[in-house]
Amino acid sequence: MYIEQLYTGCLSEAAYYIESEGEAAIVDPMRDIEGYIALAKQRNATIKYIFETHFHADFVSGHLDLSKATGAPVIYGPNTKTALPVHIAKDGEIFSLGKLQIEVLHTPGHTLESSCYLLRDENNKDHAIFTGDTLFVGDVGRPDLAQKDESLTADDLAGIMYDSLQQKIMPLSDEVIVYPAHGAGSSCGKNIGPQTSSTIGNEKQNNYALQAVNKEEFIKAVTEGLSAPPQYFPINAKINKEGYESIDAVLEKALKPLSVQEVKNLVNNDEIILLDTRPAAQFTAGFIPNSIFIGLDGRFAEWAGSILPFDKTLLLITEQGKEKESVVRLARVGFSRFAGYIDGGFDAWKATGGDIDMVINVEADELAMDIPFDEKLVVIDVRRETEFADGHVKDAVNISLDSLTDPGSMANIEDDQNLYLHCASGFRSVIAASLLKRQGIHNLYNVLGGWNKIKLEEKIETEKEKSILN
Repeated sequence: MYIEQLYTGCLSEAAYYIESEGEAAIVDPMRDIEGYIALAKQRNATIKYIFETHFHADFVSGHLDLSKATGAPVIYGPNTKTALPVHIAKDGEIFSLGKLQIEVLHTPGHTLESSCYLLRDENNKDHAIFTGDTLFVGDVGRPDLAQKDESLTADDLAGIMYDSLQQKIMPLSDEVIVYPAHGAGSSCGKNIGPQTSSTIGNEKQNNYALQAVNKEEFIKAVTEGLSAPPQYFPINAKINKEGYESIDAVLEKALKPLSVQEVKNLVNNDEIILLDTRPAAQFTAGFIPNSIFIGLDGRFAEWAGSILPFDKTLLLITEQGKEKESVVRLARVGFSRFAGYIDGGFDAWKATGGDIDMVINVEADELAMDIPFDEKLVVIDVRRETEFADGHVKDAVNISLDSLTDPGSMANIEDDQNLYLHCASGFRSVIAASLLKRQGIHNLYNVLGGWNKIKLEEKIETEKEKSILN
């Protein structure tokens, strides 16, 4: 028996490779499937099954492309509704994999089709369970992400999840390994722990949701304090349910080099979005006007899905050699409309004398010096509300990054004010700066190091919002 977790940090997503006697199964594959095929080839194994725990909302699965490439069937649990050519398993159905057995455990709650896969070893002993978004390390899946064509509320689904956990998960032996679909940082849970695997025993003891003494207490525990999910979640769930264009076709369109002149002909087209994926320091030093910055070195795909429109065409500005990585990571969250990329990157644009914009960076100590003397100074904190509540600059304005795509978010900001933008460390604030500049707001500064540096400045007065924290 061989099990490998294939973790994608940008999306906090875990896929799994299971193998026995030359037969392999993949659980919850990402859209870019080359790694799974290469691993099976390396180990002289044949991919026999593709198991999906549910219709994922936070990424586009590779199930269709992987099935086409290998001939392996795609397996979903009961209550799955799709016109795609998949095998809808019965609760308790068993699949043989070499000397192993994999049993389908229908565990609705996160979604109605959500299912876990219980792996038994060569001696028919329960060894591990692949829990998808039903059970995480220290958390359970959100009950508010199911497709909206269902009439059930989040409370209804939380109650169903409680029954699933009590009937299917809690009776398992403490030593059974838990392999979830996500780790810390994923928006599919409320407070997922830092580890990417656990055991049933550890979760029974430490998972807050499993400490509830009854269904009512569980419902309250898992539904309170949920932030709004990223806007792309329903789009991705729909794509996974209805199908998508192959990633090879997407790459063929996207990896088209465009000359500087071709880019200049497109920059004023309202249907084109210029997306700059270079590091933040390179972007702030100079960029093509009206570009949106989302750097590859952050939670790139998640922010792209949260900010960029899916009905526009993307034109990429990347570091040279990063074109394919940018496209693949965008495709993982459902982007498929691309004009190509600028050949030679920003340097080629600059070399031909194209117009250039920039973002002025300031250190936290400069902010400290400016606050007492600049009556027009406004600190814009683009972190989430809970982050802001836990500590912020006195009198700062909290406008979360994901709300900045709405021009009305800046309605109370005056034209003559000097805006100092910051987030936690400096990544999100550069995205925010690019969005504001697209709205015609240019009197802004980016605070390097964000809140992490600001809170160390003794001359900057800070406060907390206790009403929100409580």
